[in-house]
Amino acid sequence: LQDCFSMANISWYGGASVHSQRWPLNSAESHEQPFVSGDFSKNPAGYGPVVERYFLASTGVTVTVAPDVPLFVSLESNRHFCLGMPAGRAVTSLHYLLCVSPDVAAAHRHVGSQLAGPARALPNMALLGSPIWRYYGPAGSAAKIKRGLRALARRLKRHRLQEGILALGEHCTSTLAAADHVPVEQRGKRDSARAWDPSLISPLRLSITLSPYASIASPLFLRSLQDGEAASYWLSLQPRFGGCLVPLLTTWRGRLCARLNVTSEAALTWYLARARGLRQALGAAYMVFEGAEGNTFLEQAVPPPAELVGDQYIGALAAALATLGNGTVITAGARSSHLPLFIQMSPLRSDWSHAGLKGVVPSVLHYSLLGYNFFIPDAVGGSLAGDAPGDPELYVRWLQIMTFLPVMTFSMPPWLCCDTWVLNLTWQCIQRHRDFVVPLIIKYSEEWLRLGYPIFRPVWWLSPTDPTAFTIEDEFLIGDEVLVAPITEKGQTWRDIYLPGEGHLWMDTNTAHVFDGGTTLRNYSASLAEVPVFIK
Repeated sequence: LQDCFSMANISWYGGASVHSQRWPLNSAESHEQPFVSGDFSKNPAGYGPVVERYFLASTGVTVTVAPDVPLFVSLESNRHFCLGMPAGRAVTSLHYLLCVSPDVAAAHRHVGSQLAGPARALPNMALLGSPIWRYYGPAGSAAKIKRGLRALARRLKRHRLQEGILALGEHCTSTLAAADHVPVEQRGKRDSARAWDPSLISPLRLSITLSPYASIASPLFLRSLQDGEAASYWLSLQPRFGGCLVPLLTTWRGRLCARLNVTSEAALTWYLARARGLRQALGAAYMVFEGAEGNTFLEQAVPPPAELVGDQYIGALAAALATLGNGTVITAGARSSHLPLFIQMSPLRSDWSHAGLKGVVPSVLHYSLLGYNFFIPDAVGGSLAGDAPGDPELYVRWLQIMTFLPVMTFSMPPWLCCDTWVLNLTWQCIQRHRDFVVPLIIKYSEEWLRLGYPIFRPVWWLSPTDPTAFTIEDEFLIGDEVLVAPITEKGQTWRDIYLPGEGHLWMDTNTAHVFDGGTTLRNYSASLAEVPVFIK
């Protein structure tokens, strides 16, 4: 069974994140495949880490599919998208719900804003004003990592950037944790102090990274085998003709791994206790959990158990991680936007394409529309190799967008890529983010708690019947009162800017000039040092 929805003269939003994110979805292309979250590094043609069974049309139509319906989805660029049943299954009903509203904004208020239900909770809002600096130094040993962290902290303090977070990746986290070859569960206070002293980087704080994977060569996995706990701790296969359960193996970061069994209470209790112990041992303020996306059974062409059909793995893991406190970050979302978690966006290429800078604003609009307002964007300049590594212009234009998002993230510090003026601009942007943007996000987070409305809004939110607004992918609103229109083309110092909301007035924060809403400003000037921002 298959049913297709036309994209001819209709813009569609929502659904799944895609590689080289577009807004609307019309120009995206995806062959028919299970509608489940995935990892772009494993499958660039698949769906991304944020997936909701909700599609919104510019005509005011919404399509929602219940989580227990087996679902395949395909996107045929600018023609249609199709819902379907898995091939080869006994034909059953293809269930979905259609709703019709007067316009696109009303449709989202009535249907999309209620996706997560009424019980929404905020993550730790203190993170909003804290720039994240990803550790990029030596990682060969714990001693090198400690020296590198201290050196980075000193350099940041020297440049008046001493407030924020130093973020360690998974490899550095495990190297530091294993520094004294003492299992986290067995560390005493003396061991913890010798392993790492957070005061060495104060006032900066530490963020660590974990995943639900364990290499089959790791002491962690081997110990679970010896203790006879492998079947309950890791996702496992039931042999066809009896015998013991066998861990289902997959790959993570180039290694053969087992994956945490989130359906086992014992496994979750053990995993969460281990995470708490690691947080305490390293004195970490925040924890990032990567690798929640994807259905390991489907990747191996094995029918999943009933409790892990679709994206239920994300839901179970996210609910468990929320018990660790509201300073927790996860990299995937599926029916979990109501939880007090930050969500880390997928890495982007260091270039000007939709896989790089041009994909930032479409991703912001997509995540926020689906309820994931408290996202951590990829680092300024992108973190994947691209066509423009170390390009100062790209760095500056990326920095300008990042200033207006929930959290500012850096991988390459400005002193490594650019001149002194970019370093000064970085400091100014961090101050502007803290003084102007964070209070706005906090204000509209209260509205999200009450009503479920997105914090970062497309321009059609204020012009829901204007066809011009439906396809604008390089502007966004913060609430109803601030419009950001960044430059995303290389070498450009001007752009057309659509001002939404007929009857409203908009003031340029750079010039104090006032313009009418419902109009387009042609060839509007924006030098490399400026980003056009308007206040209603």
